[in-house]
Amino acid sequence: MAAKLASNMTRLRLRLYVVGDAPNSRAAIANITAICAVHFTAVHEIEVVDLLAHPDRALADGIVVTPTLLKLTPPPAQRVIGNLSDTEQVLLALGK
Repeated sequence: MAAKLASNMTRLRLRLYVVGDAPNSRAAIANITAICAVHFTAVHEIEVVDLLAHPDRALADGIVVTPTLLKLTPPPAQRVIGNLSDTEQVLLALGK
């Protein structure tokens, strides 16, 4: 899922690690999609990585628990663990 980059704005790049179609995975995907649609309109990109399909990806980013959201850009990098239902915590981690 990617939105077009607005002029003069830094793209928010996120990577969400999930495991299959588990309830927490579905909730995390829905929650971060909703948060970005409201607070980061047109300047965000969300990559969803299913560790059942790509277990090696967890090693590269040091993922030990899912769901885990990584904020890749803009710096500083941040990490949020859980189903992302606490919107205030997620926004704080994303710098909003």
